[in-house]
Amino acid sequence: MFEHQDVLHALNGKLPLPEKVELIHDLLKTRFDFISRISVAVYDAKTDLLKTLFQSAGNEKSMALYSARLADSASLLEILKVGRPRVVNDLEIFGSVTAEHTRRIAAQQYKSSYTMPMYLNGDFFGFVFFNAQQKNVFDETVLHYLDMVGHLLSLLVIHDLSITRSLLAIVRTAANMAQHRDYETGAHLDRMSNYARLIANEVAKKYRFDDEIVERIFQFSPLHDIGKIGISDGILLKPGKLTGPEFDIMKTHAAKGGEIIDMMLGNLGMGEFPHAEMLRNIALYHHEAINGSGYNGLTDEEIPVEAKIVAVADVFDALTSSRPYKKAWSNDEAFAFLQSMAGSKFDIDCVAALVNCRDKVEAIQKRFQENHLG
Repeated sequence: MFEHQDVLHALNGKLPLPEKVELIHDLLKTRFDFISRISVAVYDAKTDLLKTLFQSAGNEKSMALYSARLADSASLLEILKVGRPRVVNDLEIFGSVTAEHTRRIAAQQYKSSYTMPMYLNGDFFGFVFFNAQQKNVFDETVLHYLDMVGHLLSLLVIHDLSITRSLLAIVRTAANMAQHRDYETGAHLDRMSNYARLIANEVAKKYRFDDEIVERIFQFSPLHDIGKIGISDGILLKPGKLTGPEFDIMKTHAAKGGEIIDMMLGNLGMGEFPHAEMLRNIALYHHEAINGSGYNGLTDEEIPVEAKIVAVADVFDALTSSRPYKKAWSNDEAFAFLQSMAGSKFDIDCVAALVNCRDKVEAIQKRFQENHLG
């Protein structure tokens, strides 16, 4: 009666999403061994960026740590225009295309592809890609299976992102409440989170970050100051310099942030939420300093790298933004300040990563400018 083995039983467990994709890919290859790669890319409408979230391709990480503007990919835009998956049984038809995405695919010698757009309630949120290193393999039989697998993957991604987005929506609502009591703006949070993603991407090789880790740092970084909800207006909005006792109270916002995040995770039944520790670390330790002079006295190796990244991103945007009590610094002034403090206050690699991405920094500043009310 119970002899049948459910080959997808592991999907019921607590496997991380990338491992579930690996499992599905392995099972798919038992029937269609020519499928060399499955990749999922998610779309951020605010920046128009299409970002690899994860991929299953053995050692062939052709699109790892890669993102591109959707507007720059005419072929992918055509898929959205048509609103249906696309089958290309000979990728040589794109031989003259110079887009980075196409060149990376060609470098791995993929010969054919099947691309399925993902939608949630009619809204586009990414693509599932299947690639093979043979031509003319995606016939009707194969596509019948890939349609089902593609939608299964889409549902897995939706489930994973829904959990993350539900948490982030709740916490970010709280962050916005705190923001209305502080000088920070929504544009500040957008800029600094995008700076954090730039830095994370640049230091990914050193810290062995995959695409998911980079994306989580981007998602979690706006929540760094959530603990300011617990600081009184008299201290939080004081225009002058804080006294010693007042500054001691201000410093408690980091610990309060950790407490708020733990409370929310507990109330939502998400105590085992993937990367919850990263979320806590960003709130708790973004005011630590390499030399131990930060809020909790942690030194270089004791400070989680995600907190080091957020510290640089946050301070840079604070310096280059105007406030009621100060004028905005130029990028040159802010970069020079960070470089002067690299190795003492800030992580050397994180500072270098941001400085080396000046063009991208300026693009972020242009996209997320303050409005006249900001």
